[in-house]
Amino acid sequence: MKAAELFVRCLENEGVEYIFGIPGEENLALMDALLSSPIRFITVRHEQGAGFMADVYGRLTGRAGVCLSTLGPGATNLITAVADANMDYAPLVAIAGQAGTNRLHKESHQVLDLESIFKHITKYSSRLLTPSVVPEVVRKAFKLAQMERTGASFIEFPENIAAAAMEVEELPLRVSNPQMPEPASEAVQSTARLISAAKRPLILAGNGVIRARAWQQLRDFADRLGIAVATTFMAKGAFPFSHPLALGTVGLQTKDYVNIGFDNADVIICIGYDLVEYHPYLWHPTRDRRIVHIAATPAEVDGSYSIAGGAIGDIRQSLPRIAELTTPRTEADTLARPLREALIEDMRRHRDDQSWPLKPQKIIWDLRTAMDLEDIVICDVGAHKLWMARMFRCEHPNTCIISNGFASMGIAVPGAIAAKLARPERKVVAVTGDAGFLMNSQEIETAMRLGLGVVILIWNDEGYGLIEWKQQRAYGRISNVRFTNPDFVKYAESFGAKGYRIERAEDLLPALRKALADNTVSIIDCPVDYRENLNLTAKLGEMIDPI
Repeated sequence: MKAAELFVRCLENEGVEYIFGIPGEENLALMDALLSSPIRFITVRHEQGAGFMADVYGRLTGRAGVCLSTLGPGATNLITAVADANMDYAPLVAIAGQAGTNRLHKESHQVLDLESIFKHITKYSSRLLTPSVVPEVVRKAFKLAQMERTGASFIEFPENIAAAAMEVEELPLRVSNPQMPEPASEAVQSTARLISAAKRPLILAGNGVIRARAWQQLRDFADRLGIAVATTFMAKGAFPFSHPLALGTVGLQTKDYVNIGFDNADVIICIGYDLVEYHPYLWHPTRDRRIVHIAATPAEVDGSYSIAGGAIGDIRQSLPRIAELTTPRTEADTLARPLREALIEDMRRHRDDQSWPLKPQKIIWDLRTAMDLEDIVICDVGAHKLWMARMFRCEHPNTCIISNGFASMGIAVPGAIAAKLARPERKVVAVTGDAGFLMNSQEIETAMRLGLGVVILIWNDEGYGLIEWKQQRAYGRISNVRFTNPDFVKYAESFGAKGYRIERAEDLLPALRKALADNTVSIIDCPVDYRENLNLTAKLGEMIDPI
């Protein structure tokens, strides 16, 4: 047995279903070994697309997504997506072929020290230097990638090691991922006392709630104690928006209705919150509130995030134990109701707007109307991300995937492919700007080849809308953010996909419904009126506390 064959057995042992990647000269032995494996290799059109597919697959399943490249430029093409997974705490294992070990000590064609490069953007980076260590390295890579806080691992696989025959028959190691420890009893008791003494507590739920699959415990906690809940962009759906205690999403770098809740709170209960999601100085600039940290891991050190108490351990155990010892409240709804009503009014204001180009609020309203509540949106990065995070209503976790740690453009199209593979029973929509779309639009061919039905909704403004928004706010003028686009309908048709061009506001909802019903790739070119960006900024800047 070759080391490459053992490596594939180890991947099978970890429960790997898919590997996203591009074959290369330095991973010939591995590609050949996969021919005898039930693991499905998804050939992509760019390694960054492979990385984003593994990233989103990991978010949705909780199991490490796997991506593969060859050495040199193939491996460096993985970097952005691997960094995105690591900073967004998505479990991922990246594998790269490498030149033979007889070339690694000197200047050689396409050779880079990949182990060192990936060390800085992963939890674990290793080079296989002998066939016998394959089981240990693979097991460690998956264990660390899937252990809280989840993230990325990297394995460099030199071609001569992959092709080498095993001197002694090795077997994959038993999969045994560590169980999250229970919170300490003393911490649970002190946290309950702290929350019981609060006059105006508020919950900030973060991505850790999603990773822990603790959304039901969060809801029970809020219901029992009567405390309103705000979520980060990456925790959308962890608390249903229809719930009377839901305040919506926090994350805009400006004052919003939900921020008024923070202004009025004396104790902020952060549950599964990661600082990378939303800078604490934006929601706690005064540094005078008492912060409770309930998470799987200790808090990062930050001047605006000074901890008064909390519990470290399995969130699913921490929340019910704390709630049982905490005095329930009844007045929290008086905080949530006016803030919810103001936000809902904003959502509804333009639902019947027929102006052209379409306002962001109208696009989101029609999208939410067309989709079932358990369907999945993969949101790219740009001005549309802020609108989607604020106004797209979510009732279930993992139904709106937003990258907001590393926040890399280009994730939506490949991410939608992974989402459809991971959740084939759901409808999947990639919501993207025209800039982010063209960064990985080549993966349309991958989706078509796989026969996947996904919808790609392009918000077309012929520019880098988010940066223009910020330039206008900072300097009152724009600088080098405009460009032109191809004919997106013809572009779609060139891949064999369906293309729709929205030319009237009333055309969007029917187009979305038709595209969602078709079992193919559909691209919808929807012009957007981003003058609403500055209108929103002006409105929020003049906001009056509705409480």
